[in-house]
Amino acid sequence: MPISCPTKPHARLCACRGITVWLMLVIFAGCSTQVRTPFEVSETETALPAAQEGPLADLELAFQKRIVQNTAPVGLASVSSTDISGFYLLDRSEEALRWRLALVDSATETIDLQYYLYHSDNTGMLLTSRLVAAADRGVRIRIIIDDMGTLASGKRQREIRDTLGKLMGAHPNISFRLFNSAANRKSVGWGIEFATNFAQLNHRMHNKSLIADNRAVILGGRNIGDEYMGLGEDLNFRDIDVLGVGPVSRQTSAVFDLFWNSGWAIPVSEAKRNQARAEYPALRKALATNLEQSTQLEAFSLAPKDWDLALRQLETSLHLGSSEVITDQPTTNGISTDLLTALFELLPQTDNELLITNAYFIPDYPGIAMLEDLNERGVDVTVHTNSLASQDVVAVNSHYKVWRGPLLDAGVKLYEARHDAAIKPTIVDTAPVSAAVMGLHSKSMVIDRRLSVIGSANFDPRSALINSEMFAVIDSEGLANQLAKVIERDVTPANSWRVERNQEGTIYWSNGNEIRTKQPSLSVWQRFQDMFFKLFPKRLY
Repeated sequence: MPISCPTKPHARLCACRGITVWLMLVIFAGCSTQVRTPFEVSETETALPAAQEGPLADLELAFQKRIVQNTAPVGLASVSSTDISGFYLLDRSEEALRWRLALVDSATETIDLQYYLYHSDNTGMLLTSRLVAAADRGVRIRIIIDDMGTLASGKRQREIRDTLGKLMGAHPNISFRLFNSAANRKSVGWGIEFATNFAQLNHRMHNKSLIADNRAVILGGRNIGDEYMGLGEDLNFRDIDVLGVGPVSRQTSAVFDLFWNSGWAIPVSEAKRNQARAEYPALRKALATNLEQSTQLEAFSLAPKDWDLALRQLETSLHLGSSEVITDQPTTNGISTDLLTALFELLPQTDNELLITNAYFIPDYPGIAMLEDLNERGVDVTVHTNSLASQDVVAVNSHYKVWRGPLLDAGVKLYEARHDAAIKPTIVDTAPVSAAVMGLHSKSMVIDRRLSVIGSANFDPRSALINSEMFAVIDSEGLANQLAKVIERDVTPANSWRVERNQEGTIYWSNGNEIRTKQPSLSVWQRFQDMFFKLFPKRLY
Protein backbone atom coordinates (compact mmCIF):
# COMPACT_ATOMS: atom_id res chain seq x y z
CA MET A 1 0.00 0.00 0.00
CA PRO A 2 1.23 3.56 -0.61
CA ILE A 3 2.30 5.41 2.49
CA SER A 4 1.43 9.08 2.55
CA CYS A 5 3.90 10.99 4.67
CA PRO A 6 2.36 12.68 7.71
CA THR A 7 4.58 15.75 7.72
CA LYS A 8 4.75 18.39 5.03
CA PRO A 9 8.53 18.38 4.27
CA HIS A 10 8.32 14.81 2.93
CA ALA A 11 4.75 14.75 1.69
CA ARG A 12 5.36 15.40 -2.00
CA LEU A 13 8.15 12.83 -2.42
CA CYS A 14 6.32 10.14 -0.50
CA ALA A 15 2.99 10.70 -2.22
CA CYS A 16 4.56 10.63 -5.68
CA ARG A 17 6.23 7.34 -4.83
CA GLY A 18 2.86 6.02 -3.66
CA ILE A 19 1.11 7.10 -6.87
CA THR A 20 3.79 5.37 -8.93
CA VAL A 21 3.37 2.13 -6.98
CA TRP A 22 -0.38 2.14 -7.49
CA LEU A 23 -0.05 2.79 -11.22
CA MET A 24 2.29 -0.22 -11.38
CA LEU A 25 -0.25 -2.35 -9.51
CA VAL A 26 -3.03 -1.51 -11.92
CA ILE A 27 -0.80 -2.19 -14.94
CA PHE A 28 0.43 -5.46 -13.44
CA ALA A 29 -3.13 -6.52 -12.63
CA GLY A 30 -3.81 -6.59 -16.36
CA CYS A 31 -0.90 -9.04 -16.78
CA SER A 32 -1.89 -11.27 -13.88
CA THR A 33 -1.97 -15.01 -14.33
CA GLN A 34 -3.48 -17.91 -12.46
CA VAL A 35 -2.09 -18.53 -8.98
CA ARG A 36 0.49 -21.29 -9.23
CA THR A 37 1.09 -24.23 -6.99
CA PRO A 38 3.29 -23.05 -4.10
CA PHE A 39 6.97 -23.77 -3.96
CA GLU A 40 8.47 -27.10 -3.00
CA VAL A 41 7.65 -27.86 0.63
CA SER A 42 10.72 -28.10 2.84
CA GLU A 43 11.03 -30.92 5.33
CA THR A 44 8.16 -30.67 7.83
CA GLU A 45 9.16 -29.08 11.12
CA THR A 46 6.77 -28.41 13.97
CA ALA A 47 6.79 -26.50 17.24
CA LEU A 48 8.42 -28.24 20.18
CA PRO A 49 6.28 -29.09 23.21
CA ALA A 50 5.92 -26.39 25.85
CA ALA A 51 9.14 -25.93 27.81
CA GLN A 52 9.06 -27.73 31.15
CA GLU A 53 11.49 -25.37 32.87
CA GLY A 54 12.30 -21.68 32.84
CA PRO A 55 10.59 -18.38 33.73
CA LEU A 56 7.73 -18.78 31.25
CA ALA A 57 6.97 -22.34 32.35
CA ASP A 58 6.92 -21.08 35.94
CA LEU A 59 4.56 -18.27 34.92
CA GLU A 60 2.01 -20.62 33.37
CA LEU A 61 2.25 -23.02 36.29
CA ALA A 62 1.63 -20.18 38.77
CA PHE A 63 -1.62 -18.99 37.22
CA GLN A 64 -2.82 -22.56 36.58
CA LYS A 65 -2.52 -23.09 40.35
CA ARG A 66 -4.62 -19.95 40.83
CA ILE A 67 -7.33 -21.43 38.60
CA VAL A 68 -7.43 -24.69 40.53
CA GLN A 69 -7.49 -22.98 43.92
CA ASN A 70 -10.19 -20.43 43.04
CA THR A 71 -13.61 -20.51 41.43
CA ALA A 72 -13.49 -20.22 37.65
CA PRO A 73 -14.43 -16.79 36.24
CA VAL A 74 -18.04 -16.19 35.24
CA GLY A 75 -18.75 -17.80 31.89
CA LEU A 76 -15.85 -20.25 32.20
CA ALA A 77 -17.40 -22.70 34.64
CA SER A 78 -17.76 -25.28 31.86
CA VAL A 79 -14.20 -24.79 30.59
CA SER A 80 -11.51 -27.19 31.74
CA SER A 81 -8.75 -25.52 33.74
CA THR A 82 -6.26 -26.89 31.23
CA ASP A 83 -7.97 -24.84 28.48
CA ILE A 84 -7.84 -21.51 30.31
CA SER A 85 -5.17 -18.96 29.41
CA GLY A 86 -4.11 -15.71 31.03
CA PHE A 87 -4.29 -12.44 29.05
CA TYR A 88 -2.71 -9.02 29.44
CA LEU A 89 -3.66 -6.12 27.16
CA LEU A 90 -0.72 -4.27 25.61
CA ASP A 91 -2.10 -0.76 25.25
CA ARG A 92 1.05 1.42 25.46
CA SER A 93 3.63 1.31 22.67
CA GLU A 94 6.57 1.17 25.07
CA GLU A 95 5.01 -1.77 26.90
CA ALA A 96 4.48 -3.62 23.62
CA LEU A 97 8.20 -3.55 22.83
CA ARG A 98 9.25 -4.18 26.43
CA TRP A 99 7.20 -7.36 26.70
CA ARG A 100 8.49 -8.66 23.38
CA LEU A 101 12.01 -8.26 24.75
CA ALA A 102 10.92 -9.93 27.99
CA LEU A 103 9.61 -13.03 26.20
CA VAL A 104 12.74 -13.31 24.06
CA ASP A 105 15.08 -12.84 27.03
CA SER A 106 13.10 -15.36 29.12
CA ALA A 107 12.87 -18.14 26.53
CA THR A 108 14.86 -21.26 27.27
CA GLU A 109 14.02 -23.55 24.34
CA THR A 110 12.11 -21.98 21.43
CA ILE A 111 11.04 -18.68 19.86
CA ASP A 112 8.80 -18.43 16.77
CA LEU A 113 8.12 -15.08 15.05
CA GLN A 114 5.67 -14.41 12.22
CA TYR A 115 5.39 -10.82 10.94
CA TYR A 116 4.28 -8.88 7.90
CA LEU A 117 6.92 -6.18 8.45
CA TYR A 118 10.26 -6.38 10.22
CA HIS A 119 11.96 -3.00 9.83
CA SER A 120 15.69 -2.36 9.94
CA ASP A 121 15.41 0.50 12.45
CA ASN A 122 15.97 0.89 16.19
CA THR A 123 13.21 -1.58 17.01
CA GLY A 124 14.42 -4.11 14.46
CA MET A 125 18.04 -3.83 15.55
CA LEU A 126 17.20 -4.14 19.26
CA LEU A 127 14.97 -7.18 18.79
CA THR A 128 17.50 -8.81 16.45
CA SER A 129 20.27 -8.38 19.01
CA ARG A 130 18.11 -10.10 21.63
CA LEU A 131 17.19 -12.92 19.26
CA VAL A 132 20.85 -13.53 18.46
CA ALA A 133 21.64 -13.53 22.19
CA ALA A 134 18.87 -16.08 22.75
CA ALA A 135 20.26 -18.22 19.94
CA ASP A 136 23.70 -17.99 21.56
CA ARG A 137 22.34 -19.67 24.68
CA GLY A 138 20.82 -22.52 22.63
CA VAL A 139 17.26 -21.34 21.94
CA ARG A 140 15.83 -22.64 18.65
CA ILE A 141 14.43 -19.70 16.68
CA ARG A 142 12.21 -19.75 13.59
CA ILE A 143 11.25 -16.56 11.75
CA ILE A 144 8.77 -15.94 8.90
CA ILE A 145 8.57 -12.46 7.38
CA ASP A 146 6.49 -11.39 4.42
CA ASP A 147 8.67 -10.49 1.44
CA MET A 148 6.63 -7.53 0.19
CA GLY A 149 7.55 -5.11 2.98
CA THR A 150 11.25 -5.87 2.71
CA LEU A 151 11.23 -5.08 -1.01
CA ALA A 152 9.51 -1.73 -0.58
CA SER A 153 12.29 -0.09 1.46
CA GLY A 154 14.94 2.35 0.26
CA LYS A 155 18.57 1.52 -0.50
CA ARG A 156 19.95 2.38 2.95
CA GLN A 157 17.15 0.47 4.66
CA ARG A 158 17.79 -2.53 2.41
CA GLU A 159 21.46 -2.47 3.40
CA ILE A 160 20.61 -2.53 7.12
CA ARG A 161 17.89 -5.10 6.48
CA ASP A 162 20.41 -7.32 4.71
CA THR A 163 22.75 -6.95 7.70
CA LEU A 164 20.03 -8.07 10.10
CA GLY A 165 19.04 -10.87 7.75
CA LYS A 166 22.61 -12.10 7.49
CA LEU A 167 23.00 -12.03 11.26
CA MET A 168 19.94 -14.23 11.66
CA GLY A 169 20.76 -16.37 8.64
CA ALA A 170 24.30 -17.08 9.81
CA HIS A 171 23.41 -18.40 13.24
CA PRO A 172 23.02 -22.20 13.43
CA ASN A 173 20.10 -21.88 15.88
CA ILE A 174 18.08 -19.48 13.71
CA SER A 175 15.98 -20.54 10.72
CA PHE A 176 14.73 -17.68 8.55
CA ARG A 177 12.12 -17.81 5.78
CA LEU A 178 10.41 -15.26 3.51
CA PHE A 179 6.74 -15.64 2.66
CA ASN A 180 5.86 -15.69 -1.06
CA SER A 181 9.20 -14.24 -2.12
CA ALA A 182 9.73 -13.09 -5.69
CA ALA A 183 13.50 -12.59 -5.61
CA ASN A 184 14.23 -16.07 -4.22
CA ARG A 185 12.34 -17.86 -6.98
CA LYS A 186 13.73 -16.32 -10.17
CA SER A 187 16.70 -14.29 -11.32
CA VAL A 188 14.74 -12.14 -13.78
CA GLY A 189 14.24 -9.37 -11.24
CA TRP A 190 11.47 -8.41 -8.84
CA GLY A 191 9.67 -6.06 -11.25
CA ILE A 192 9.35 -8.59 -14.06
CA GLU A 193 8.43 -11.35 -11.66
CA PHE A 194 5.73 -9.20 -10.09
CA ALA A 195 4.37 -8.14 -13.47
CA THR A 196 4.12 -11.67 -14.83
CA ASN A 197 2.87 -13.31 -11.65
CA PHE A 198 0.81 -10.56 -10.03
CA ALA A 199 -2.05 -12.84 -9.01
CA GLN A 200 0.24 -14.95 -6.85
CA LEU A 201 2.59 -12.25 -5.55
CA ASN A 202 -0.37 -10.09 -4.53
CA HIS A 203 -1.10 -12.61 -1.75
CA ARG A 204 0.62 -11.36 1.40
CA MET A 205 1.06 -12.79 4.89
CA HIS A 206 -0.29 -10.13 7.28
CA ASN A 207 -0.17 -12.34 10.41
CA LYS A 208 1.69 -11.05 13.49
CA SER A 209 2.81 -13.17 16.44
CA LEU A 210 5.75 -13.94 18.72
CA ILE A 211 5.72 -17.21 20.68
CA ALA A 212 8.24 -18.05 23.41
CA ASP A 213 8.78 -21.58 24.80
CA ASN A 214 5.27 -22.47 23.59
CA ARG A 215 4.16 -20.93 26.90
CA ALA A 216 3.62 -17.24 26.09
CA VAL A 217 2.60 -15.32 22.98
CA ILE A 218 2.08 -11.75 21.81
CA LEU A 219 -0.34 -11.26 18.92
CA GLY A 220 -2.27 -8.31 17.54
CA GLY A 221 -1.77 -5.43 15.15
CA ARG A 222 1.84 -4.33 15.70
CA ASN A 223 4.62 -5.08 13.23
CA ILE A 224 8.31 -4.89 14.18
CA GLY A 225 9.20 -1.26 13.50
CA ASP A 226 9.73 2.07 15.24
CA GLU A 227 6.35 3.55 14.31
CA TYR A 228 4.58 0.59 15.96
CA MET A 229 6.53 0.92 19.22
CA GLY A 230 6.33 4.70 19.66
CA LEU A 231 9.84 5.36 18.34
CA GLY A 232 8.99 6.96 14.97
CA GLU A 233 9.95 10.59 14.43
CA ASP A 234 7.29 11.47 11.84
CA LEU A 235 4.47 9.04 12.62
CA ASN A 236 3.61 6.73 15.49
CA PHE A 237 0.71 4.29 15.43
CA ARG A 238 -1.89 3.82 18.12
CA ASP A 239 -2.11 0.02 18.19
CA ILE A 240 -3.25 -2.92 20.32
CA ASP A 241 -1.70 -6.31 21.14
CA VAL A 242 -2.48 -8.96 23.71
CA LEU A 243 0.01 -11.04 25.67
CA GLY A 244 -1.29 -14.54 26.32
CA VAL A 245 0.06 -17.26 28.62
CA GLY A 246 -1.03 -20.88 28.37
CA PRO A 247 -3.05 -22.79 25.74
CA VAL A 248 -3.39 -19.71 23.53
CA SER A 249 0.36 -20.07 22.88
CA ARG A 250 -0.07 -23.60 21.54
CA GLN A 251 -3.03 -22.46 19.42
CA THR A 252 -0.82 -19.78 17.87
CA SER A 253 2.01 -22.29 17.37
CA ALA A 254 -0.34 -24.38 15.26
CA VAL A 255 -0.92 -21.33 13.05
CA PHE A 256 2.82 -20.72 12.76
CA ASP A 257 3.49 -24.35 11.79
CA LEU A 258 0.77 -24.15 9.14
CA PHE A 259 2.64 -21.35 7.38
CA TRP A 260 6.13 -22.68 8.08
CA ASN A 261 5.32 -25.98 6.37
CA SER A 262 3.04 -24.61 3.64
CA GLY A 263 5.60 -24.29 0.87
CA TRP A 264 4.99 -20.54 0.69
CA ALA A 265 7.74 -19.79 3.23
CA ILE A 266 11.08 -19.98 1.44
CA PRO A 267 14.29 -20.80 3.38
CA VAL A 268 17.53 -18.90 2.92
CA SER A 269 19.75 -20.73 0.45
CA GLU A 270 22.84 -22.51 1.76
CA ALA A 271 25.02 -20.30 -0.41
CA LYS A 272 23.65 -17.19 1.27
CA ARG A 273 24.04 -18.76 4.71
CA ASN A 274 27.69 -19.54 3.99
CA GLN A 275 28.29 -15.95 2.88
CA ALA A 276 26.60 -14.67 6.02
CA ARG A 277 28.72 -16.93 8.25
CA ALA A 278 31.89 -15.42 6.79
CA GLU A 279 30.68 -11.90 7.58
CA TYR A 280 29.14 -12.75 10.95
CA PRO A 281 31.80 -11.34 13.35
CA ALA A 282 31.86 -7.95 11.59
CA LEU A 283 28.08 -7.81 11.38
CA ARG A 284 27.70 -8.58 15.08
CA LYS A 285 30.12 -5.80 15.97
CA ALA A 286 28.36 -3.32 13.67
CA LEU A 287 24.99 -4.10 15.27
CA ALA A 288 26.35 -3.45 18.77
CA THR A 289 27.85 -0.15 17.63
CA ASN A 290 24.62 1.00 16.00
CA LEU A 291 22.64 0.22 19.14
CA GLU A 292 25.07 2.08 21.39
CA GLN A 293 24.80 5.15 19.15
CA SER A 294 20.99 5.18 19.16
CA THR A 295 19.40 8.17 20.91
CA GLN A 296 15.89 6.70 20.83
CA LEU A 297 16.33 3.59 22.98
CA GLU A 298 17.09 5.19 26.33
CA ALA A 299 14.01 3.56 27.88
CA PHE A 300 15.31 0.06 27.09
CA SER A 301 18.22 -2.09 28.17
CA LEU A 302 20.49 -2.86 25.22
CA ALA A 303 21.55 -6.14 26.80
CA PRO A 304 19.36 -9.11 27.82
CA LYS A 305 18.09 -8.86 31.40
CA ASP A 306 16.40 -10.87 34.12
CA TRP A 307 12.60 -10.49 33.95
CA ASP A 308 11.66 -12.74 36.88
CA LEU A 309 10.20 -9.92 39.01
CA ALA A 310 8.21 -8.50 36.07
CA LEU A 311 6.85 -11.96 35.27
CA ARG A 312 5.77 -12.54 38.88
CA GLN A 313 3.95 -9.21 38.85
CA LEU A 314 2.40 -10.06 35.48
CA GLU A 315 0.90 -13.28 36.85
CA THR A 316 -1.37 -11.37 39.24
CA SER A 317 -2.51 -9.05 36.41
CA LEU A 318 -3.58 -11.73 33.95
CA HIS A 319 -7.25 -11.91 32.96
CA LEU A 320 -8.36 -15.53 32.80
CA GLY A 321 -10.28 -16.78 29.78
CA SER A 322 -10.60 -19.29 26.98
CA SER A 323 -9.54 -18.58 23.41
CA GLU A 324 -9.57 -19.64 19.80
CA VAL A 325 -6.93 -18.44 17.33
CA ILE A 326 -8.35 -18.27 13.80
CA THR A 327 -6.34 -17.77 10.62
CA ASP A 328 -6.62 -17.73 6.86
CA GLN A 329 -4.61 -20.53 5.32
CA PRO A 330 -2.12 -20.64 2.45
CA THR A 331 -3.38 -23.20 -0.07
CA THR A 332 -2.27 -24.35 -3.50
CA ASN A 333 -4.72 -21.85 -5.02
CA GLY A 334 -3.91 -18.79 -2.90
CA ILE A 335 -5.12 -17.69 0.53
CA SER A 336 -8.34 -19.01 2.09
CA THR A 337 -11.03 -16.68 3.42
CA ASP A 338 -11.57 -18.50 6.70
CA LEU A 339 -11.28 -15.32 8.75
CA LEU A 340 -13.99 -13.52 6.75
CA THR A 341 -16.28 -16.51 7.21
CA ALA A 342 -15.61 -16.58 10.96
CA LEU A 343 -16.28 -12.85 11.24
CA PHE A 344 -19.66 -13.07 9.54
CA GLU A 345 -20.59 -15.95 11.82
CA LEU A 346 -19.39 -14.25 15.01
CA LEU A 347 -20.66 -10.67 14.77
CA PRO A 348 -24.37 -11.48 14.20
CA GLN A 349 -24.29 -13.27 17.58
CA THR A 350 -23.94 -9.90 19.34
CA ASP A 351 -26.88 -9.26 21.67
CA ASN A 352 -26.36 -5.80 23.16
CA GLU A 353 -23.17 -3.95 22.22
CA LEU A 354 -20.43 -4.09 19.60
CA LEU A 355 -17.31 -1.93 19.85
CA ILE A 356 -15.00 -1.87 16.82
CA THR A 357 -11.69 -0.11 16.39
CA ASN A 358 -10.16 -0.74 12.98
CA ALA A 359 -7.58 1.23 11.04
CA TYR A 360 -8.54 0.47 7.44
CA PHE A 361 -12.33 0.33 7.28
CA ILE A 362 -14.11 -0.29 3.97
CA PRO A 363 -17.27 -2.20 5.00
CA ASP A 364 -18.89 -2.54 1.56
CA TYR A 365 -22.51 -3.67 1.18
CA PRO A 366 -22.29 -6.96 3.12
CA GLY A 367 -20.74 -5.18 6.11
CA ILE A 368 -23.37 -2.43 6.06
CA ALA A 369 -26.15 -5.02 5.82
CA MET A 370 -24.79 -6.85 8.85
CA LEU A 371 -24.58 -3.62 10.87
CA GLU A 372 -28.12 -2.69 9.84
CA ASP A 373 -29.36 -6.07 11.07
CA LEU A 374 -27.63 -5.52 14.41
CA ASN A 375 -29.19 -2.06 14.71
CA GLU A 376 -32.66 -3.43 13.98
CA ARG A 377 -32.19 -5.90 16.84
CA GLY A 378 -31.30 -3.05 19.21
CA VAL A 379 -27.53 -3.65 19.31
CA ASP A 380 -25.50 -0.52 20.13
CA VAL A 381 -22.65 -0.35 17.56
CA THR A 382 -19.60 1.91 17.84
CA VAL A 383 -16.99 2.11 15.07
CA HIS A 384 -13.63 3.85 15.56
CA THR A 385 -11.40 4.27 12.51
CA ASN A 386 -8.98 6.74 10.94
CA SER A 387 -9.76 10.26 9.80
CA LEU A 388 -8.06 11.45 6.63
CA ALA A 389 -5.66 13.41 8.86
CA SER A 390 -4.55 10.32 10.82
CA GLN A 391 -4.66 7.90 7.89
CA ASP A 392 -1.23 6.67 6.69
CA VAL A 393 -2.82 5.00 3.64
CA VAL A 394 -4.79 7.76 1.94
CA ALA A 395 -6.10 5.32 -0.67
CA VAL A 396 -8.10 3.54 2.03
CA ASN A 397 -9.80 6.80 3.04
CA SER A 398 -10.65 7.38 -0.63
CA HIS A 399 -12.85 4.29 -0.54
CA TYR A 400 -13.94 4.48 3.10
CA LYS A 401 -15.43 7.98 2.93
CA VAL A 402 -18.35 6.94 0.70
CA TRP A 403 -19.51 4.63 3.51
CA ARG A 404 -19.79 7.33 6.18
CA GLY A 405 -23.39 8.04 5.22
CA PRO A 406 -24.48 4.38 5.06
CA LEU A 407 -22.77 3.73 8.41
CA LEU A 408 -24.73 6.56 10.02
CA ASP A 409 -27.92 5.33 8.34
CA ALA A 410 -27.22 1.91 9.88
CA GLY A 411 -27.31 3.49 13.34
CA VAL A 412 -23.56 3.28 13.93
CA LYS A 413 -21.87 5.70 16.33
CA LEU A 414 -18.94 6.70 14.14
CA TYR A 415 -15.63 8.12 15.39
CA GLU A 416 -12.43 9.02 13.53
CA ALA A 417 -9.03 9.32 15.19
CA ARG A 418 -7.38 12.71 15.61
CA HIS A 419 -3.78 13.01 14.39
CA ASP A 420 -3.09 15.17 17.47
CA ALA A 421 -4.84 12.89 19.97
CA ALA A 422 -4.32 13.59 23.67
CA ILE A 423 -3.15 10.00 24.20
CA LYS A 424 -0.20 10.47 21.82
CA PRO A 425 2.40 11.62 24.43
CA THR A 426 1.53 9.00 27.06
CA ILE A 427 0.14 5.97 25.23
CA VAL A 428 1.48 6.18 21.68
CA ASP A 429 4.90 7.89 21.83
CA THR A 430 7.81 6.29 23.68
CA ALA A 431 10.15 8.74 25.42
CA PRO A 432 12.25 10.54 24.36
CA VAL A 433 10.48 10.45 20.98
CA SER A 434 7.58 12.76 20.14
CA ALA A 435 6.23 12.06 16.67
CA ALA A 436 4.63 14.75 14.54
CA VAL A 437 1.46 12.73 13.89
CA MET A 438 -0.51 9.85 15.40
CA GLY A 439 -2.16 7.29 13.13
CA LEU A 440 -4.56 4.50 14.06
CA HIS A 441 -3.42 0.92 13.34
CA SER A 442 -5.51 -1.06 15.87
CA LYS A 443 -7.69 -4.00 14.87
CA SER A 444 -9.85 -5.08 17.80
CA MET A 445 -13.47 -5.60 18.84
CA VAL A 446 -15.49 -6.15 22.00
CA ILE A 447 -18.74 -8.13 21.86
CA ASP A 448 -21.21 -7.75 24.74
CA ARG A 449 -18.39 -6.91 27.16
CA ARG A 450 -17.44 -10.59 27.17
CA LEU A 451 -15.66 -11.51 23.92
CA SER A 452 -12.51 -9.68 22.76
CA VAL A 453 -11.30 -10.05 19.17
CA ILE A 454 -7.69 -8.94 18.72
CA GLY A 455 -5.54 -9.55 15.67
CA SER A 456 -4.19 -8.38 12.33
CA ALA A 457 -7.32 -8.15 10.16
CA ASN A 458 -8.66 -4.88 8.77
CA PHE A 459 -12.21 -4.38 7.50
CA ASP A 460 -11.20 -3.97 3.87
CA PRO A 461 -11.19 -6.06 0.68
CA ARG A 462 -7.47 -6.85 0.94
CA SER A 463 -7.75 -8.37 4.41
CA ALA A 464 -10.98 -10.15 3.52
CA LEU A 465 -10.00 -11.67 0.19
CA ILE A 466 -6.27 -11.39 -0.55
CA ASN A 467 -4.02 -11.34 2.53
CA SER A 468 -3.70 -14.01 5.16
CA GLU A 469 -4.85 -12.66 8.53
CA MET A 470 -5.30 -13.99 12.05
CA PHE A 471 -7.10 -13.04 15.24
CA ALA A 472 -7.77 -14.43 18.67
CA VAL A 473 -11.34 -14.65 19.96
CA ILE A 474 -11.00 -14.46 23.75
CA ASP A 475 -13.83 -15.24 26.18
CA SER A 476 -12.87 -13.18 29.23
CA GLU A 477 -15.06 -10.58 30.90
CA GLY A 478 -12.04 -9.02 32.58
CA LEU A 479 -10.13 -8.52 29.32
CA ALA A 480 -13.27 -7.44 27.44
CA ASN A 481 -14.08 -4.77 30.00
CA GLN A 482 -10.51 -3.46 29.92
CA LEU A 483 -10.48 -3.34 26.12
CA ALA A 484 -13.90 -1.63 26.12
CA LYS A 485 -12.59 1.08 28.45
CA VAL A 486 -9.59 1.60 26.16
CA ILE A 487 -11.83 2.02 23.10
CA GLU A 488 -14.14 4.37 25.03
CA ARG A 489 -11.13 6.47 26.02
CA ASP A 490 -9.89 6.54 22.42
CA VAL A 491 -13.20 7.90 21.10
CA THR A 492 -13.46 10.78 23.56
CA PRO A 493 -13.37 14.30 21.99
CA ALA A 494 -9.72 14.77 23.00
CA ASN A 495 -8.75 11.75 20.91
CA SER A 496 -11.29 11.44 18.10
CA TRP A 497 -13.81 13.26 15.93
CA ARG A 498 -17.46 12.26 16.23
CA VAL A 499 -19.01 11.96 12.76
CA GLU A 500 -22.70 12.92 12.60
CA ARG A 501 -25.39 14.48 10.39
CA ASN A 502 -27.17 17.78 10.96
CA GLN A 503 -30.86 18.43 10.30
CA GLU A 504 -30.13 19.22 6.65
CA GLY A 505 -28.44 15.84 6.21
CA THR A 506 -24.91 17.26 5.96
CA ILE A 507 -22.15 15.18 7.55
CA TYR A 508 -19.99 17.04 10.04
CA TRP A 509 -17.11 16.34 12.45
CA SER A 510 -17.05 17.54 16.07
CA ASN A 511 -14.56 17.16 18.92
CA GLY A 512 -16.30 19.09 21.68
CA ASN A 513 -14.61 22.41 20.89
CA GLU A 514 -14.76 22.50 17.10
CA ILE A 515 -17.16 21.56 14.30
CA ARG A 516 -16.05 20.98 10.71
CA THR A 517 -18.08 20.31 7.59
CA LYS A 518 -15.05 19.03 5.64
CA GLN A 519 -13.14 15.92 6.69
CA PRO A 520 -10.09 16.79 8.84
CA SER A 521 -6.84 16.60 6.88
CA LEU A 522 -3.20 17.61 7.17
CA SER A 523 -2.82 19.46 3.88
CA VAL A 524 -4.27 20.30 0.47
CA TRP A 525 -1.91 17.71 -1.02
CA GLN A 526 -3.43 15.01 1.19
CA ARG A 527 -6.89 16.00 -0.06
CA PHE A 528 -5.65 15.73 -3.64
CA GLN A 529 -4.36 12.20 -2.97
CA ASP A 530 -7.71 11.35 -1.43
CA MET A 531 -9.43 12.28 -4.70
CA PHE A 532 -6.78 10.65 -6.90
CA PHE A 533 -6.87 7.20 -5.31
CA LYS A 534 -10.64 7.08 -5.69
CA LEU A 535 -9.94 6.43 -9.38
CA PHE A 536 -8.57 2.97 -8.60
CA PRO A 537 -10.75 -0.06 -7.79
CA LYS A 538 -11.38 -0.71 -4.10
CA ARG A 539 -10.41 -4.37 -4.46
CA LEU A 540 -6.75 -3.24 -4.44
CA TYR A 541 -7.00 -1.94 -0.87
